[in-house]
Amino acid sequence: MEQLLITKASIGDAELIHTMQVESFQPLLDKYKDFGTNPANEGIERTIERLNQKQTDYYLISYQTNPVGAIRIAKRDNHRYRLSPIFILPEYQGRGIAKATIQIVEEIYTDWLVWELDTILEECKLCGLYESLGYITTGKITAINDNMRIVFYEKHKV
Repeated sequence: MEQLLITKASIGDAELIHTMQVESFQPLLDKYKDFGTNPANEGIERTIERLNQKQTDYYLISYQTNPVGAIRIAKRDNHRYRLSPIFILPEYQGRGIAKATIQIVEEIYTDWLVWELDTILEECKLCGLYESLGYITTGKITAINDNMRIVFYEKHKV
């Protein structure tokens, strides 16, 4: 995707990242009422805390020079990486931006053996996105409330 750019974020990007995160996750918060787990319900201090973590890399996602989202990579032991969160502003969703971003990130971290992520089981488009990229369910599912469950995915290097 030629008009897509991801750049490493810094602490100076915290407000922009937080604002986009809230806007991106608000429709899911409104739908599922998962106040304890939804990133739209987090304060900016949580974004700052994550940006300051040594094992975390944040990237801003820009499309046609506009900031449209972000992705956080958490480095774990044994060449394992976790995507959490990734988000795209609602008006830019459905254009393949998240898929292309994940593909770029997987190329940046060349030493990966396993990628991990989780998403809302009831959101078929999200599950389909990750499955189209080769992520498979681990079998672990956690109920958040009566209307929402989190499903866990992994992708193993072959």
